[in-house]
Amino acid sequence: MPDFPTQRFSHPNRRELLKQLGVGSLLATAGLSSFTNKSNEIAPLKGNINHSVCSWTYGFLSLSQLCDVALSMGLRAIDLVKPADFPILKEKNLDCSMCYTAGETSLTKGFNDKKHHDWLVNDYLDAIPLVANAGYKNLICFSGNRNGMDDETGLNNCKEGLQKVLGKAERYGVTLQMELFNSKVDHKDYMADRSSWGIELCKRIGSPNFKLLYDIYHMQVNEGDVIRTIQDHHPWFGHYHTAGVPGRHEIDETQELFYPAIMRAIVATGFKGYVAQEFISIKKDPQEKIDSLRKAIQICDI
Repeated sequence: MPDFPTQRFSHPNRRELLKQLGVGSLLATAGLSSFTNKSNEIAPLKGNINHSVCSWTYGFLSLSQLCDVALSMGLRAIDLVKPADFPILKEKNLDCSMCYTAGETSLTKGFNDKKHHDWLVNDYLDAIPLVANAGYKNLICFSGNRNGMDDETGLNNCKEGLQKVLGKAERYGVTLQMELFNSKVDHKDYMADRSSWGIELCKRIGSPNFKLLYDIYHMQVNEGDVIRTIQDHHPWFGHYHTAGVPGRHEIDETQELFYPAIMRAIVATGFKGYVAQEFISIKKDPQEKIDSLRKAIQICDI
């Protein structure tokens, strides 16, 4: 097994960063205003939450631009990035808090269906060393849709397929994390739509390198009782996503979840992983969309 580099993340203070990266000029070229005006200043992050942002939610920025925006806010990582783009994160000295494989990314064709096992197993066996050698830790996976399948068959099939790759994941220090989605609104027919189903899969697999990506938005839609679920079942949760309910928009006072209390519950469990913002801003102006991310980080930085 090769030696893997230890990645360290040291960032200059915010004023130095803006000067070094020229964030104001960079954003101006993207049609965005500068962060340098005093009204947009934010206090240093407290360090209790490791913040990240999902790359796809800021598609109007290049990944390099999003990295600079994230750094200007004190974020340490970008979520949901493919191996081909790891060099951009490395250049910016940012972690990839959740990685994709290099191959097809399908939410509907997952480990619950044996006909997908061959290509999925190959995809993950290829991806695990890429993730590890980049110094990253987390690799996302999906159950797939039911297509008439019962829970027990889905659990057995997922266990069978995942066990073919988890030995390598354990050797390389990579954790596979299955995301929980709601099947009520956004992902009709998705199998891993309840925390209880995902937890049962974790128990059957019995590997420290398999956990659940607990998406707070999705689980509020499908089952609610978010804080109690985190308190009672946090050992199975390796990563968290945020968004407002209803609508998957800003996590501010316009929606029903109170994120400061949820973040306090997460911190109380001793969680040391990442919380990634995954809301879809309703703002029209690009600068306002970025301001929404800044506000969400402030709300969650308890």
